Amino acid sequence: MSNDAATAIPAVELPRQEQAQEQERPTRGLGASLPPADARAKAEGTFPYAADLWAEGLLWAAILRSPHAHARIRSVDTSAAAAMPGVRAVVTHADVPGDAAYGRNVADRPVFAADVVRHHGEAIAAVAADHPDAARLAAAAIIVDYEVLEPVTDPEQAFSAPPLHPDGNLIRHIPLRYGDPEVTGEVVVEGLYRIGRQDPAPIGAEAGLAVPRPDGGVEIYTASTDPHTDRDLAAACFGLPPEQVKIVVTGVPGAMGDREDPGFQIPLGLLALRTGAPVKLAATREESFLGHAHRHPTLLRYRHHADTEGRLVKVEAQILLDGGAYADASAESLAAAVSFACGPYVVPHAFVEGWVVRTNNPPSGHVRGEGAMQVCAAYEGQMDKLAGKLGMDPAELRTRNVLATGDLLPTGQTVTCPAPVAELLQAVREYPLPPLPADAAAAEWLLPGGPEGAGEPSAVRRGVGYALGMVHMLGAEGTDEVSTATVKVEGGVATVLCAAVETGQGFSTLARQIVQEVLGVEDVRVAPVDTDQPSAGPAAHGRHTWVSGGAVERAAKMVRTQLLQPLAHKFGMSTELLQIADGRITSYDGVLSTTVAEELAGKELWATAQCRPHPTEPLDEAGQGDAFVGLAFCAIRAVVDVDVELGSVRVVELAVAQDVGRVLNPAQLATRIEAGVTQGLGAALTENLRTPRGLVRHPDLTGYALPTALDTPDIRIVKLVEERDVVAPFGAKAASAVPVVTSPAAVASAVRAATGRPVNRLPIRPQAAVVN
Repeated sequence: MSNDAATAIPAVELPRQEQAQEQERPTRGLGASLPPADARAKAEGTFPYAADLWAEGLLWAAILRSPHAHARIRSVDTSAAAAMPGVRAVVTHADVPGDAAYGRNVADRPVFAADVVRHHGEAIAAVAADHPDAARLAAAAIIVDYEVLEPVTDPEQAFSAPPLHPDGNLIRHIPLRYGDPEVTGEVVVEGLYRIGRQDPAPIGAEAGLAVPRPDGGVEIYTASTDPHTDRDLAAACFGLPPEQVKIVVTGVPGAMGDREDPGFQIPLGLLALRTGAPVKLAATREESFLGHAHRHPTLLRYRHHADTEGRLVKVEAQILLDGGAYADASAESLAAAVSFACGPYVVPHAFVEGWVVRTNNPPSGHVRGEGAMQVCAAYEGQMDKLAGKLGMDPAELRTRNVLATGDLLPTGQTVTCPAPVAELLQAVREYPLPPLPADAAAAEWLLPGGPEGAGEPSAVRRGVGYALGMVHMLGAEGTDEVSTATVKVEGGVATVLCAAVETGQGFSTLARQIVQEVLGVEDVRVAPVDTDQPSAGPAAHGRHTWVSGGAVERAAKMVRTQLLQPLAHKFGMSTELLQIADGRITSYDGVLSTTVAEELAGKELWATAQCRPHPTEPLDEAGQGDAFVGLAFCAIRAVVDVDVELGSVRVVELAVAQDVGRVLNPAQLATRIEAGVTQGLGAALTENLRTPRGLVRHPDLTGYALPTALDTPDIRIVKLVEERDVVAPFGAKAASAVPVVTSPAAVASAVRAATGRPVNRLPIRPQAAVVN
């Protein structure tokens, strides 16, 4: 590629007002762009990932997986595999000493399939051997006699198909009823939308090491994002008390849901317990695609009613999520989809039917923005249709209907948090549009397909589209959100102990910033995570910024009180009259002035604290209830160039305005927004794990097309609204999920504007962008 292509390199920019504020931000503590502690090691390739683990006397594991989407197992013969040289153990369902099935919400997924296979890639058996090749050969030598059955792969057929599981095919049904069902609008538009199966596609595939303990238990070293839940699930399957199973979190390269399935960890621990030796498993890319959960493919039917001025009157919707073979997190995903089915708009009347069903497709589960992303693509498609029918500017139509603080969601919950949706939309509307290709250098590189493409410049049309998205923060529907943290200070060094896993969301950096802010200690370290520490819960929905960050802050403030009390007593004043700033302790009247280091000399201080947000409640039989702790919002304007003869799409620019509550780390926040937008771009244009007849086709990074740096457009962060949420620690909101939710809908909206085509499927297929 010539150097001319450099114009296509993506850029992330803070808005001008943020650039000005950046000059005033502190160099440490909250508001500083403190770099991640592991950034250098990851950049240099010296960071120890789970796949790098090693132990003396190590054995290697391999898992035999089903080649069928649906089959009855007549028999499993492991004798040939067990007799192979170097093989130390072969385990099947008959060797599971405890619970035969596991699940975070419903224990419906077997450790190893026993009588029936319900999806392609389901685990049948596992092998431990002296060499990885010996383990793989032994797994391949296991003889399984299958009776292949007709798979149920269409979620609409699941309602009438024979039960695929003893619990039936329906995982959850939510009927939402809000307002008057008889009300109609003067203008009505309908739409049918389909969202594909997006894979988390971790750069590092799943890996781990299990080491047997002298007490008969086992330690599992792995890239878990919820170690305490993983420990409890594994212990139940091992037939052991939880205290005999320890999960040590190591080498998490990042996660957006794919690290939450213990299906790799449980076979690994069983083999270590069986052999009495350390056992390592490093999944291949194919095993990774087959083993972990994916985003729910979704079918959505919508009918929007509005008056002639473009104000929404009623929304009717039917939402069907494909949960795959097992329940996993499907119930929560459906709750988000139904609750946010109308988007961040004021809708006086809403009637939504939501279902999630079992099929013989690969299991679906937590993937960033689950449920909310699928409905965002649909309701924004409806807003474009409504604008077209009214002859109204699509952005103006959205402006007339936006949600604000004090409005009601269709679940009946009042929006009490900041909801600056109108401000976000205005910001992206007013941001200058990028120049046309003819006005830019190296214009031919900027056209869809590049200079060697078969298209003609005359066939390229530009489109501008808008989308508004929303997500919930923390768990929902009565989830008991709690996290515990300990802060210790000794020898001038502060240590944070908290089982919040750093998955790339920046918690370990935030924890350092909090302690620097509260205690004025420069050297802050975050201890490694394991299940000997109190639980901090899963790394999802911005939990650790809020709940774990809140626990760290409370513990640090308790240590601060311990530090200041002797001084306050000595000078006859309360600790509230003392402040810590720039490493110094001073009194309000200037009488006292000393350094934090001097007062900490020879002391060991520590405190443990918890953070628990206000409770929520489950949705009732009409889909009503205060189900969410907080909400975050985003507006994105997409600019695309489309070759309307070939259907090729080039995203030129994505302008983002986001409701962040408070900027805690500017550089890290910009990176999280960029990453979220890019993940959404993949869902919009390229990412779709194809599963004809339930079989995963091309389970590799060649057949599954992730967007690369050259596919990523200019990302302009045009506004960050810092309106603090008063119930959240620091006032900050979750940052990375809402751009994932919003960007696919914005890209689809822009392609509609360029082509005049409905564009009702994600990812967008070339034929959907062709204009005859």
